[in-house]
Amino acid sequence: MSDPVRVLVVGLGNMGASHASAYHRNPGFEIVGLCSRTIRSKTIPEELKGYPLFEDWKAAIAELKPDAVSVNTWPNTHAEIAIAAMEAGAHVFMEKPIGTTNAEAEAVVATAKRLNRKLVLGYILRVHPSWEKFIEIGRTMGKPLVMRLNLNQQSSGDAWMWHKNLIDSLIPIVDCGVHYVDVMCQLTGAKPVRVHGIGAALWDAADKPNYGQLQVTFDDGSVGWYEAGWGPMMSETAFFVKDVVGPKGAVSLVPDDHAREDADDLSDSANIDKHTKTDVIRVHHAAVGGDKNFLRPDDILRTGDEPGHQELCDREQALFLRAIREDMDLSESMQAAVDSLRIVLAAEESIATGEVVRLD
Repeated sequence: MSDPVRVLVVGLGNMGASHASAYHRNPGFEIVGLCSRTIRSKTIPEELKGYPLFEDWKAAIAELKPDAVSVNTWPNTHAEIAIAAMEAGAHVFMEKPIGTTNAEAEAVVATAKRLNRKLVLGYILRVHPSWEKFIEIGRTMGKPLVMRLNLNQQSSGDAWMWHKNLIDSLIPIVDCGVHYVDVMCQLTGAKPVRVHGIGAALWDAADKPNYGQLQVTFDDGSVGWYEAGWGPMMSETAFFVKDVVGPKGAVSLVPDDHAREDADDLSDSANIDKHTKTDVIRVHHAAVGGDKNFLRPDDILRTGDEPGHQELCDREQALFLRAIREDMDLSESMQAAVDSLRIVLAAEESIATGEVVRLD
């Protein structure tokens, strides 16, 4: 049996704690350290108590010489930590996005290829059965496709501070948008050629636009829009739209939408399980008969496998372990991370300039 992969976890916020929990419970990993800038003043989750603590990631890498580093920090530090970890001999799991500029993204991937390190990105939808099925069915709807996706989140309680801090690093359509434009790229298999973005600043506490929408056109004629907004003013209406339309019909993810019982509870849209959780996949067939009525009713599909947020993190880390032990070729997923960042950064540029951005 192979020795456990010795992993250093850098960043112990929401995602870092979930990934650390996955390493803790997976016998293929051995946590050798937990690191964040203020970790000695943080409350460590009960299951993670006892692991060595570090507040300087450079010192932790130098001292521990880990086999792998899990990067779960603010986005504007991702590329620096990942490159340093790979240069020190470690494989890297990195929460999205891969960087905050196209140059950073390309440098991270180039380093992984040059040093033959495994680089797995936290694109959680790629390990979700419902989303995998959604993409599979969407590809059968013909071309061009019209793709409509959003994730608006109402900010209150803990979510108020999460979103405020995230906006200091990246605006919502960049931070969350990489997931959804990655889905668009998988659905079309086409090259994005044009991006337009609009945005608005609605939140006095934030220095950047807290609402945005991007529109992207692909070279096969497919088009898609993605919308994201964070803040206490965001509406709970239509915060979860996941819809693909083609000449042959449409496929939609339908959320498990239950009423909030307590107005003080975390809003549904900010609930981290709601970001991925679905109830059913609805498939609509466009074919009509001579009387112009539909030939068949919509199909309602259930995958039978509806993992929650922690289980999805577990699956991501199981993939990371396989990538290391089986020497998996990760070229496609690494390039996809670069491409999806390029699209959302073009949307951010479009918001700033008011101009359409054409991609070479």
